[in-house]
Amino acid sequence: MNTRTKPSLQSLRAGVIGTGFIGPVHVEALRRLGIPVTAICDVGNLAQAAAEKLAIPQAFADYRKLLASPEVDVVHITTPNRFHCEMSLATLRAGKHVVCEKPLAMNTRETALIVKTARAAGKVFAVNYNVRFYPAVLQLRRQIASGDLGDVIHVNGSYFQDWLFKDTDYNWRLLPGEGGKLRAVADIGTHWMDTVSFILGARILSVFADLATWHKNRRRPLGEVQTFAKADARMKYATYKVQTDDFASVLLRFANGSRGNLAVSQVAAGRKNCIRIEIYGSKKSAWWCSENPEMLHLGHRDGANEVAVRATPAFGDGAAGFVDYPPGHVEGFPDTFKMNFRAIYSAIAGTGQERQLFASVQDGHQEVAVCEAIIKSHHTKQWTKIGA
Repeated sequence: MNTRTKPSLQSLRAGVIGTGFIGPVHVEALRRLGIPVTAICDVGNLAQAAAEKLAIPQAFADYRKLLASPEVDVVHITTPNRFHCEMSLATLRAGKHVVCEKPLAMNTRETALIVKTARAAGKVFAVNYNVRFYPAVLQLRRQIASGDLGDVIHVNGSYFQDWLFKDTDYNWRLLPGEGGKLRAVADIGTHWMDTVSFILGARILSVFADLATWHKNRRRPLGEVQTFAKADARMKYATYKVQTDDFASVLLRFANGSRGNLAVSQVAAGRKNCIRIEIYGSKKSAWWCSENPEMLHLGHRDGANEVAVRATPAFGDGAAGFVDYPPGHVEGFPDTFKMNFRAIYSAIAGTGQERQLFASVQDGHQEVAVCEAIIKSHHTKQWTKIGA
């Protein structure tokens, strides 16, 4: 790529580190934007297998070789959490732009170092909080900014899944050494918290948290399994003690004076991937659920409640530039990645919106600080301020 002129969106080339559940999601979204994925990396023969399946030209077992490739301009880090810091720093030092899965790193000591390095490098660094790019979320942000809902009184919501419902359900995220001390809240609860902060335009100032573990002991398959994989009757298991949260309740105070309450669970039978956000304002309320992403509900004290369908006049134009299909043609989970990457790569190419919508490296640092405060609050049974 000629660095003396600004690149076009499609002239940028991506490399992806990690071939688990989320890595191929990144590959698909990039290709839908016309951005070539030139390299993929994972341990052993995983990279080669993924390269053949996904028709990617280069496969590496060592991420440092991917970073050295002149065919890669932007690196997507989709590995287990414990590798995020090391790989983010190495990518920045290699002169590449970064898209990192959340959480940004394992603790704020690591995230602060990444923030400092990213600022010095002058590269675009994005954290993949893709939920921001559901059209209803972008519209809610517009409604708050315009004062359509009035002053925000409080926010209510949840993020529920059931993929770890059974004691035989297993993934590296269950292990503190791989994913961190906080699991359900850090894995999915942070998506809700980032999304609500994004909608309100206000960061979280303090939290009061209660964490719980339903399965005190789980059975781990003798051999690794993919995220969301189902148990096989032929598998052999080893029992281990669970040291991370299965579900939680968190009270929040935001910088704009509003309050929030969040419920998180990965043992909620029947909820496959349910994000629910309800915002109650002094004029009216609005609520949205990811299981029915096309609909935005509006609530009134003295009139009939409304249901607005995406891409219709009643819905609003807050998602302008991030909607590709007409009403009734659902834009859901995969589309949020496409729209997030559209915003990120437009920023790299210098063709993005004046106001950044994607999550920055500083946003990633903030979410890890919130997680640390949640752990502290749970242990002290007190309201806990978010650290710097």
